[in-house]
Parts: sequence; structure tokens; C-alpha cells
Amino acid sequence: MTRRQKLGQETSATRTALLDAAEALMQEEGYAAVTSRRLGAKAGVKPQLVHYYFETMDELFLALLRRRGERGLAFAAQALETDQPLRVLWSQSNDPRETALNLEFMALANHRKVIRAEMGRFGDRLRQIQEQALARHFESRGIQAQIPPGVVTLLMASVGLTLVLETTVGMSNAHAETEALVETYLRQFEAGGEAMPQMPAVPKVG
Repeated sequence: MTRRQKLGQETSATRTALLDAAEALMQEEGYAAVTSRRLGAKAGVKPQLVHYYFETMDELFLALLRRRGERGLAFAAQALETDQPLRVLWSQSNDPRETALNLEFMALANHRKVIRAEMGRFGDRLRQIQEQALARHFESRGIQAQIPPGVVTLLMASVGLTLVLETTVGMSNAHAETEALVETYLRQFEAGGEAMPQMPAVPKVG
């Protein structure tokens, strides 16, 4: 059996503990705090075990990103099939903990090409799931949306991210008004029919 074959099994409790520890450290202190020594201490194992399960730190970050990505895709596919997919999408877009971790991965991606490529792959898959779910929702409610579902997902993600980032640095101007406006549109989208807001059509590209 080769060393690669002997590397810690993906179902190993120790491997899972190391990934959990890495995620916690990223949320608490940022990706730079994720070292073999800190991981070992956080997970309650010897630092040497980190490199038994992951040959490099890039491999660990990639495993963590893939785990989060697969969980996120599975959750989105299920949650967006509710009667309020837009509200689910909005709740996800302004979750402070999720946003903080996503930003750490974005920062990490600036220095590691393999992370950047994987983030792009999962990001596009997630938006496709969101777009398809909203399209089904609009059709079932008889909503003739002037804004394409994909654009709706991008706008909501952008507004939610901005609110979280500004709140982090103590900004609050226009936040309440923006949240109230989003709530108004959410209710109108959920009601459908004549309650739908009238918005300008978005031109097609290409």
C-alpha cells in the first residue's frame, strides 16, 4: 500500500476534527492562523498528524473548501424548494458567520490558484441551483419577472454582503431602509400576481 493510499481515510474522526478545527480558526482568527501547530492544539491531536492526513496545507484548505461547497450545494438544493426561496436566499446572503468564512477563502484564493479555481467552480454551481429554483418558483406563482432569476440571485448576494461588511466596521447608514425595501419586495414576490412590483426589464446580453 502506497503512502497516498495509507493517508488518513476521509471518514476518519481525526480528519474530520482537523477540518472542523481549521474552519473554526478561519472564522475566529483568519486563514493565516491555520498552521499545523495551531490545528493540532485546536483538534487535540499531535501536530504531526496534520501532515499524515494532509500532505500540504493547500491540500487541507482544498478539502475544507470542498466539504463546505458540497454541503452548501446540498443545503441550497433542498432549502430553495420551499415556498419562500427568495427569503432563504436573502437569509443566506447576509449571514455574518458564513460571510466571514467566505471572505477568508476569498483572501486565501488571492494567493493560491487551486483555491481560486475551486471557489469559482462551486460558486457557479451554487448560482445555477439558485437560478433554477427561482425560475421554478416564478413559473409556479405566475410571476412574469422583469429581472432574470440569475440577476436576482446576484443582486441579493451583493446587497447582503455589503450590509454584513459595513456592519462589521460599524456602518449603519441606510441599512434599515435597505432591509425594509428588500422585505417589501420579498413579500411581493411571494404573493405573486398583481402584487408584483413593476421594475424595468434587464436587457439581454449577447
